[in-house]
Amino acid sequence: MRIAFVVQLAIAIALSLAATVSAKEPYLRDRLSALTVSSQLGGATTRPVSNKDAFSFLAANAPRERQRPFSFGNRLFNTNWIDAPGSVKTFDGLGPMFNRVSCSGCHTKDGRGAAPVAGQCPSDSLLLRISIKGTGNHGEPKPHPVYGDQISERAIGKIVPEACVIAQYTEQNGKFADGSRFALRIPSYKLTQHGYGSLSDDLMISPRVAPAVIGLGLLEAVPDADLAALADPDDSDGDGISGRINTVWDHESDTTAVGRFGWKAGQPTLRQQNAAAANGDIGLTTPLFAVENCAFTQSSCRAAPNGGAPEISEEFLQRLTLYTRTLAVPAQRNPADPSVVIGATAFRTMGCASCHLPTLRTSDVEEFPELGQQTFHPYTDLLLHDMGEGLADHRPEFTATGREWRTPPLWGIGLYPTVNGHQDLLHDGRARGVAEAILWHGGEAQASRDAFAAASASLRTALVDFVNSL
Repeated sequence: MRIAFVVQLAIAIALSLAATVSAKEPYLRDRLSALTVSSQLGGATTRPVSNKDAFSFLAANAPRERQRPFSFGNRLFNTNWIDAPGSVKTFDGLGPMFNRVSCSGCHTKDGRGAAPVAGQCPSDSLLLRISIKGTGNHGEPKPHPVYGDQISERAIGKIVPEACVIAQYTEQNGKFADGSRFALRIPSYKLTQHGYGSLSDDLMISPRVAPAVIGLGLLEAVPDADLAALADPDDSDGDGISGRINTVWDHESDTTAVGRFGWKAGQPTLRQQNAAAANGDIGLTTPLFAVENCAFTQSSCRAAPNGGAPEISEEFLQRLTLYTRTLAVPAQRNPADPSVVIGATAFRTMGCASCHLPTLRTSDVEEFPELGQQTFHPYTDLLLHDMGEGLADHRPEFTATGREWRTPPLWGIGLYPTVNGHQDLLHDGRARGVAEAILWHGGEAQASRDAFAAASASLRTALVDFVNSL
């Protein structure tokens, strides 16, 4: 009870501070929206590349001495970890239960994972978050007492995986205002081959596809005060858009913090995001999460050999975080194309820019000056928005509700087909391209979705062309 009270008090203080900061700078969104948007989407970090390796370059303005640790971080990101004991001690310790053997197994070529294939188990780049009703010690979703907070579809040796996550799809047909047709792919999920007993009737699930990892250091360097100023939780300006900050738990500082990474902004820092992914997705311990990803009742998992304590050393975690922090953002393609220019105007007039804010800015970053004082164009406000019932997962995450998602950045979206061979969009990859993603928007984005559906075919094409130029 005392822990819960402390967490609630800390959250209340953080929200009070956010309101105070917002009152000091109520027009930040207007000022950022008025800035000219450059094709250099990542500011001075931008790389003018559009090939299959477009997401894998060091920030263009990084100092020369950054290249060696960046390259080592790249190696760690792409390393296939093996069971312990292994012949290479620094890269053993996989599992005991896991989803993929490397970071790049989901974030292929630093890009985006694909939607799961119907009926396939295990999935290639989808993970299933789970929880039961209630909250954990720090306000996080309450983990299942046996299966934890996500399902592991793979395991080492003779250890039994937790379950299979089976996706299925049905088609829903619709029409634009001009009579032309579209179809939306509606996913459903079921858990089979339960390895450790039945799952609770009150189980909540949230399927998540791996996002691209470009530009994360810039997003991390946006001041908390700016996010507070951009937030409008009570829709005080009456525009129907009420972005909110997710207040989450920072395991390193042992206090609440502003969330900004993950589909519901559930992680406060890149270091914690990386450490949590290593633990939950690959089964690797780190200085931040030092306990194996095994429930107390999973005795065979707990008894399995490990790769040392921790399996990812502090040095390796630092290098991995440096890598994800300094990946460059590719430049916009064809910004002067007439259709792209028309689409850019439609993007604003249809209200898309209300959540996909074109411009943000960073403060000074002492350890990484190349990321500091940048004006850049991610097309996100990093806030939570109610996206309607169609996209709801009905699984709260800290202060995020079951209908809220963090606005995903749009930079790089047009390069997914080149880098990853698909353009499966939204949190679970259900949308097959930009147009379908827009048509899934509801809640705060319903008016923008309806404006797109009512537009002429040529204007819809222009809007899609613009988004794909990013």
